[in-house]
Amino acid sequence: MTETIEAGGHRIAFEQRGEGPPIVFLHGYVGDRRTWRRQLDELSDEFTVVAWDAPGFGGSSDPPDPFPLSGFADALAAFIRALGLGRPHVAGLSFGGGLAIELARRHPTLPATLVLAAAYAGWAGSLPTEVIEHRLQQALRLATLPPAQLVEELLPTLFSASAPQDLVDEFAAAVAEFHPAGLRASARAFAQADLRNALPRIDVPTLLLYGDADVRASVEVGRELHEAIRGSQFVVLEGVGHVSCIEAPDRFNAEVRAFLRRV
Repeated sequence: MTETIEAGGHRIAFEQRGEGPPIVFLHGYVGDRRTWRRQLDELSDEFTVVAWDAPGFGGSSDPPDPFPLSGFADALAAFIRALGLGRPHVAGLSFGGGLAIELARRHPTLPATLVLAAAYAGWAGSLPTEVIEHRLQQALRLATLPPAQLVEELLPTLFSASAPQDLVDEFAAAVAEFHPAGLRASARAFAQADLRNALPRIDVPTLLLYGDADVRASVEVGRELHEAIRGSQFVVLEGVGHVSCIEAPDRFNAEVRAFLRRV
């Protein structure tokens, strides 16, 4: 069941299930809390599992313009404190992974661990200038188009060719309900974000998960983060694309569960 809470001047929608150590899940720059349905279903037997809608996504209110990555991180910190989660484990996909890094940089006492899936050190910290510009202009253009066109253009880059069609279609339905303001804000924030200097300062256990069929955040991007984050664990999911938590939920959940049990 979706709930809402006021945090940091934003109305934040979220789902929460289970009991035990808390995990906060952060979606990418398309999609929303529904990205994590299988994590909510399957990990809530052992953890308090929370999936938020970032400002400008799902049931949450739109952010101001501009809204840098630091604004998203401060909103996330306010959300965690408003729910009384203490020091949760924080897991982020793609943009959400960069947001988790920024949270650790700005609020280092909040995350107990980090799980970074298909994550970047910001687009500016992980991608060539021409790729950043292409992605930013693409996002700004897609924000003006009907949802079906956004889905048609983006979805082929988010899954491997072998991803089950029913899972792709389920995610497409969530992507189609995007907020133009949220898409613009998150793309602009991530295009400007260079988090490379934050990586060596991460001092909590960190798991990195990358699909070897990911055409957006490659294994090489993940390896750069792994080399910069001391003591991090690096796992490659074979045959999996960008949205690994949806495409390979059993493997994704098993890696997260095993990691959290170890730490």
